[in-house]
Amino acid sequence: MTDTDRMTASATFAAGAEFLLTDQHRDPLVGRAERPARPVEPGPIAVLPTASEFFTEAVVAGGGLVAPLDERTRGLVWLSEKRADELTAILDAHPAIGWVQLPWAGVDGFATVLERYADGSGPLFTSAKGAYSEPVAEHAVALAQAVLRELAPKARAAAWAPVRTGLSLYGRHVVIVGAGGIAAELLRLLRPYRVRTTIVRRAATPMEGADRTVTTDALHEVLPTADVLILAAASTADTRALIGAPELALLPATAALVNIARGALVDQLALAAALREGRLLGAGLDVTTPEPLDADHPLWAEPRCLITSHSADTPEMTAPLLARRITENVRGFVGAGGFVGIVDPAAGY
Repeated sequence: MTDTDRMTASATFAAGAEFLLTDQHRDPLVGRAERPARPVEPGPIAVLPTASEFFTEAVVAGGGLVAPLDERTRGLVWLSEKRADELTAILDAHPAIGWVQLPWAGVDGFATVLERYADGSGPLFTSAKGAYSEPVAEHAVALAQAVLRELAPKARAAAWAPVRTGLSLYGRHVVIVGAGGIAAELLRLLRPYRVRTTIVRRAATPMEGADRTVTTDALHEVLPTADVLILAAASTADTRALIGAPELALLPATAALVNIARGALVDQLALAAALREGRLLGAGLDVTTPEPLDADHPLWAEPRCLITSHSADTPEMTAPLLARRITENVRGFVGAGGFVGIVDPAAGY
């Protein structure tokens, strides 16, 4: 089964989940559409690597014309999370393509493509960043509570614990690394728990809903008081192994680490050591590197490590949300609005 086949099957399944498509559940970035600095010439849109009726209808809903790839093609909806080399070859052969929609929030799988256009040349790239923020943020909160309440070791014990243990999320200090759509949704979800929140981001601009916003160079300053550390940043050269042995050593022994971003943000061997030595309460990982994680990796053996196999945003959840993003950006492409989720090729996200 191809990438597109899987997405089409999931889209068919999810078509009945209309709650995901209502205005109440619109992703937080939809209202912040932008026009690119340089004009994008409208024209026929190709849906590749293999077109599906579900996503083709999303293009038509935005006012776009779907047509096979040829010299007239001006827009491209790319439905595979992989096959970067194939996408590169298509763009080389069709330099008139002015807009490319990528399928996921993270674009690290297309790093080699984006690097070619880091100088601002080439097409406008948009991704699904922000579109999947609700299910991913929901999963992050679930992982945080699971770690704090020690659900993983309790479930693995297969015996009644002699002592009741666990911590509540209420009133804790939650540090969130990243300031995109997932972080924004996390701040909304965490509000009822009366937590204190700190956002760590590249810019010092305060983030609405956060008690404090600091730049990444202040990460070491905030870690010693973190009860929960949630990673929600893009995977780039700057964020690779952002949380390593020095950072883990700064966290309290009662802290929970949650990663719903990319596995590359964490030094996983250092994390395994911290868990093994009891220097961390636990970890909830939806993402690892590589994926799937090697069967003999030490993290599997750590009872306080809960690994959920990249299921924070299942295809059943994301298909209708991607369709909405495609429709929104087709409207921008044909000139009736702006683009959402614009990718900066130089920054890599």
